[in-house]
Amino acid sequence: MKGWPLTFVLAAVFALCVGPFYWLAMAATHANSEIFSSTPKFYPGDQLGANTAKLEESIGLVHVLSNTVFVAIVQTSIAIVVALLAGYAFAKFEFRGRNAFFVLLLSTLVIPGGVTIIPIFEMMNDLGLIDTFPALILPNLTVPFGIFLMRQSLLAVPDELLDAARVDGAGELRVLWRVVVPVMRPVLAALGVFLFLGAWNDFLWPLIALRTPEMYTLPVALATLQAQARTDFGQVMVGTAISSLPMMILFLVLQRQFISGLLAGATKG
Repeated sequence: MKGWPLTFVLAAVFALCVGPFYWLAMAATHANSEIFSSTPKFYPGDQLGANTAKLEESIGLVHVLSNTVFVAIVQTSIAIVVALLAGYAFAKFEFRGRNAFFVLLLSTLVIPGGVTIIPIFEMMNDLGLIDTFPALILPNLTVPFGIFLMRQSLLAVPDELLDAARVDGAGELRVLWRVVVPVMRPVLAALGVFLFLGAWNDFLWPLIALRTPEMYTLPVALATLQAQARTDFGQVMVGTAISSLPMMILFLVLQRQFISGLLAGATKG
């Protein structure tokens, strides 16, 4: 399929993907009474500032946004380090039970996340961490998919390259930092996008683990707007647009590394 038919199909797919985000952006600039009027509003309104001000008053937008950024960055950074170290150990070290441990790790991928919520809550409660940032971050530091991706990608790194660095006197951490990390940069970027997206949009666990509005992340704070007797969808649209914007920017900035990392993870190992 070439020429105009292909162009039409691609344009239709583009419209289906971008259309909801465009409507979201336009709805955020209109008053609540105008959003679901009989005539769709596909043009900018003049209520963006008012909706944003009301959202700040309702949930403390700046505060919950800073909470979300902090949790997402810390959780993603530590989870990447854990995945890299574990993947490096599984790929390059020989130790008793290595394959059995790896199969056991992969088996956790089939366990539904909802099954572990009660045990994790009990653990966090016993540690006195409920309604704190560590309660949000600690349960998500070990990501089996991330360890699997790191291990499969590291299998393609030649052992001779690592041995040469060891012969020159480099320790394992220096080998990892100076040799492995530069080679793995595209895969690390792809994994970072996945982990950041999961941390940024996480709703169920923060909803259970947090108690006070001062600790809320953005998804939880936005949910409180819809629990009110009369939902102001102007505020909801502004909050949703703000919530979506960082991920779009992150993907655009890391697009090349993201695609390279996915291809590397699909073809190596």
